[in-house]
Amino acid sequence: MIKDYLEVENAEGMPELADTTLALEFLLMTKTAVRNTAIALTETATPALRKLLKKQLDLAIDLHEETSNFMISKGWLHPYEVTDQFKLDKKSVEAALMIGAMKLYADDTSKRGMMADLGE
Repeated sequence: MIKDYLEVENAEGMPELADTTLALEFLLMTKTAVRNTAIALTETATPALRKLLKKQLDLAIDLHEETSNFMISKGWLHPYEVTDQFKLDKKSVEAALMIGAMKLYADDTSKRGMMADLGE
């Protein structure tokens, strides 16, 4: 495992990994917006609010479609190819496990000696 995380050559692929992660998070947020707006729409009785929520729902659905299409075009999402999506998901899990196993902090993280001791 690479021990020097701060060297530029060891960060290869990280920008794309960050982009895919952010895009997926955004996709999930738009999906949540669609669901929550649809629920709110079914629970409102005011015609003006109902009209506003329908407009918001349409916008959220369009944004979800746009985000999905973007991710598909980049090869970051394979909604119609389960095997390909599984490979991507497995690669993401392996990357997360690798990052989780990295020793990012010193064993002793106490700040003793670095600041004034207020207890004395």
